[in-house]
Amino acid sequence: MSEDVSRRSAMRLIAAAGTVGASLGAGGCAPTVPPPGAVPRRSASGAPGAPAAGSGTGTGTGTGGAARIDALLERLTLEEKTALLHGAVDPAPRGQAGYVPGVPRLGIPALRLADGPAGVRVDRPATALPAPVLLASAFDPALAREYGRVIGREGRALGQDVVLAPMVNLIRTPYAGRNFETLSEDPRLTADLVGELVRGIQDEGLIATVKHFALNNQEQGRDTVDVTVGEQTLRETELRGFEAAVAAGAGAVMGAYNKVNGVHACESRPLLDELLRGSWGFDGWVVSDWGAAHSTVAAIRAGLDMEMPGGTHFGEPLREAVRGGSVPEAAVDQAVHRILTTMDRFGLLAARQPARPPRDAAAGARVARKVATAGAVLLRNEHGTLPLTGAAARSIAVIGPTAQVPFTGGGGSSHVVPDGAAAPLTAIRRRAGNGGAVHHAVGEDLYGRPLPAKLLTPAADLEAREVGPGRVWTYEGEFRLAADDEWTLLVHYTGKRPGVRLDGEELFPVRQGMAEHYAGGLLGSAPDGMAVRRRTLALKAGTHRLAVTAAGGDRGQRLRLRHVTGAIRAADLAEAVRTAKAARSVVLFAYEDSTEGRDRTSLALPGGQERLIEAVAAANPRTTVVLNTSSATTMPWLSRTGAVLQMYYPGQEGAGATADVLFGDVDPGGRLTQTFPADERTTPVGSEPSRYPGVGGRQEYAEGVHVGHRWYDTKRQTPLFPFGHGLSYTTWQYEKLTVRPQRGGLRVEFTVRNTGRRKGTDVAQVYLGPSEELRLDQPVRALAGYRRITLAPGAAQRVTVDIDARTLSSWDPEKHAWVRGTGRREVFAGRSSRELPLRSKVVPASR
Repeated sequence: MSEDVSRRSAMRLIAAAGTVGASLGAGGCAPTVPPPGAVPRRSASGAPGAPAAGSGTGTGTGTGGAARIDALLERLTLEEKTALLHGAVDPAPRGQAGYVPGVPRLGIPALRLADGPAGVRVDRPATALPAPVLLASAFDPALAREYGRVIGREGRALGQDVVLAPMVNLIRTPYAGRNFETLSEDPRLTADLVGELVRGIQDEGLIATVKHFALNNQEQGRDTVDVTVGEQTLRETELRGFEAAVAAGAGAVMGAYNKVNGVHACESRPLLDELLRGSWGFDGWVVSDWGAAHSTVAAIRAGLDMEMPGGTHFGEPLREAVRGGSVPEAAVDQAVHRILTTMDRFGLLAARQPARPPRDAAAGARVARKVATAGAVLLRNEHGTLPLTGAAARSIAVIGPTAQVPFTGGGGSSHVVPDGAAAPLTAIRRRAGNGGAVHHAVGEDLYGRPLPAKLLTPAADLEAREVGPGRVWTYEGEFRLAADDEWTLLVHYTGKRPGVRLDGEELFPVRQGMAEHYAGGLLGSAPDGMAVRRRTLALKAGTHRLAVTAAGGDRGQRLRLRHVTGAIRAADLAEAVRTAKAARSVVLFAYEDSTEGRDRTSLALPGGQERLIEAVAAANPRTTVVLNTSSATTMPWLSRTGAVLQMYYPGQEGAGATADVLFGDVDPGGRLTQTFPADERTTPVGSEPSRYPGVGGRQEYAEGVHVGHRWYDTKRQTPLFPFGHGLSYTTWQYEKLTVRPQRGGLRVEFTVRNTGRRKGTDVAQVYLGPSEELRLDQPVRALAGYRRITLAPGAAQRVTVDIDARTLSSWDPEKHAWVRGTGRREVFAGRSSRELPLRSKVVPASR
């Protein structure tokens, strides 16, 4: 049955929220003890709510600090109060995202806020961790906590107080540009992992900021799109991760850019006041995404506490609103109180603040390597292509530009400056040893070849130009093509972007908004660090006019103009084929460079990579394709390959981790946290523009509770690769399923046996069918639990997964509460959402 998404029902979405049963954590991961003064809240219906914020580690003074904070508030002037509610310019910037100056005369320190979903983003080196989607692929909440602790420790060591992480928005469409920064399409898995990420970050004394609240699941139109969503959909899908973050004690929540049911998220009372604080008991502060605040009165009344990055709405306009009576000063006091209370909880108001730890780069690198190997997903492996052993490991052709250029992460606010990163080619050569023959072919040129000086009239060397401070350098000339050709022109530069005009057209105009600021983690800069912009054009035979203008600015700059032609592409392809034919095995690195600020326009690999894979695999069927991509990818070339290894954006240790998996030093234990569609049309939002990207600025979450793999099951669509899929270097057998009722839910037990000859890792997954007696929309199968296990050859393990009352329940939009599904339920166990050899039916215990 479809849910009512009428405006009236949608605006009631938050009313009271009684929770059911156990917490969202998996595998018995319990929150730490809340600090003094943290007490469970109650919903408007009187039912116990989620645990109050504060269950993460903090060093504050609890109830004793409350009186001190009240005293501080009495001494603060209105101007000082509002200065704590918005960002400002840092007098000693460290490359972080935001800064709040504090009030030195009262001992209130400044706050520095850094980006950080995949490591701490400042102007100094930090551990570039694998993308969160690769972390999630390990299906390991304990590993998520380790990952969080690296961020927490390094954030403190690098002079930061708050990290803008984790990102918890669901992967709703494979086109979304930031899918690599988040975790999963599945609400349950997302909730389990985000809770441990928050705990890990805050274990180290750094304040975690869960984002983006809520429904910021695409980049296209993210500033303006109005998301229409029903109450049941919101509660059962997107909100589960945020609820888990609050239960874990997240100190801050970031409000999203978009509207939710007609109201900007940063001024939505139903979201911020009624749900986040009233229902879940959140007592940290809410900060806007950068530029996401749109009002003064409506925003602060709704529950927004801090505007970033400046004071457009919460600076002088807020002071005027207080003086004019449209905002009571008590509302300002409340926002300040939330910020100071959280700072106090983390010891930031203490006379002697917690000492900042030294940065441990080696420890960060170890965790980065561990995560990258644990999350590696082997999608395909025919005829024993992997692991590379024997002769196949001694004669290898390594192909692709990202084999020799380390590709650590995507573009945008999650991009981290690492201490260093090896190229995969280097790691493969090291692992193959002195007896191995490893040869490389670029296959596709990402950064261009120098323009021959004699091509231009007048002749000019545009490869290494330097423009001094205060100077302007110009060139005007022409070149002639004998035949039509496709050219890619690239400008590399170190200062203000040079102007490049071809036949009177500016090739690299400044783009609007984030699209200009974020150019990608791979394509936006050359290996030597110079910024890069590129443009591909179909050029006609004849003469073309070229003009270049570059300003040196205050510091001077370097620039170069490069190109790639059809002849260069053909030569690179031919070289790759020759190299593949001469080797026993091939490892081909394929890329897709995704970034904040824009969505993908296709699920296919960009450039000429599909043609490259087809040609190389035809030359050598023992071709392994390593995918460094952000999200799901279509693969028309799949059947021609020997193996496909999904490594996403693997961080600074990705080269070594990839070699570990290719050579079988570790078993590929990762599993997909998002469904890979068979084609671009067959996705939960692929054929309906009203679902994505929206029509007329309005978007409908009409798929309801059927997100991700649930949609494929409901529509009986066969994906390219299902949720939870991943191959192993050994073989597995599942047997002896028992399901029995227990207090509050079900206990599921089954045996997993390693039937192969190698030690291996598997992710045992349990899914739950719908309640036939519950008259609400329900998934055909919902992920109910999982266990990551590692077994020696021939070993077996009895796996236990408890299904809690929340998993057995659905959100009733009429009752505004969780209601338990009654009657017989079907339980499934296996290796993916589509490989479920064990099943049983049982009636859960009533309570």
